Amino acid sequence: MGLLAGLHRHDRLIVVALLLGVMLVSWLYLLAGMDIPMPEMDGMAMPVAAPAWTAARFLLTFAMWLAMMAVMMLPGAVPMLLFYENIAQKRRSPAIGRTLLFALGYLLVWLGFSVGAVALQYGLDRAGLLSPLLRTTSTALSGAVLIAAGLYQWTSLKQACLRQCRSPLDFVMTGWRNGNGGALSMGLRHGVFCLGCCWMLMLLLFVGGIMNFAWIIGIALFVMVEKLAPAGHWIGKAAGAAMIVWGGLVLASLAPIA
Repeated sequence: MGLLAGLHRHDRLIVVALLLGVMLVSWLYLLAGMDIPMPEMDGMAMPVAAPAWTAARFLLTFAMWLAMMAVMMLPGAVPMLLFYENIAQKRRSPAIGRTLLFALGYLLVWLGFSVGAVALQYGLDRAGLLSPLLRTTSTALSGAVLIAAGLYQWTSLKQACLRQCRSPLDFVMTGWRNGNGGALSMGLRHGVFCLGCCWMLMLLLFVGGIMNFAWIIGIALFVMVEKLAPAGHWIGKAAGAAMIVWGGLVLASLAPIA
């Protein structure tokens, strides 16, 4: 039993080290500024035109979004991944490899979201609704996104997805799949639930700035609290109410003064 426990701890350390490595590389990528070149200011002149959407810019923008999704979503998924690894060990499965397949399936879902986010960023940029700081220039759009995100926090779909994210035991025990394909499919399924839980929160980056690290860290921490704190679902609803009020105030600022 002691030998098995030692091997289990060894496997868990490997899994945690690999996850931390992915998050560290993603953070380093973002902090190094390896994103799309920003328009520069020429003294007191107006900003120069934004760079064209070449194939290279699309790829760099996609890499930026994928790195952001890794640093924002993987921390909240660690308990699920470790629980899966624990069950795989007890079932005498190759725990490390299948846990990594689970993580790959999870990240593939956010890869798909990143593709959609790039398309949305491209559309906003072409419509002239994106500033050089990569946030929307439309006050009306900012207010609408805040209100929509706040309302979504109260929907039954959000709550159903959040329950799955908050309960590794229920998810793993009711949805267990054997084999490598099963591990990948379970990761995909869990990723879909997390996407359903958090996609509107990710769109708030267009309000605060896509590369605004304060917003990235803030949303990442909120996702973790909502998933892991005992009262996380109530915290999420309270935050939703605050977003609705905030969005209403933003829209109210557009109203003409009598």
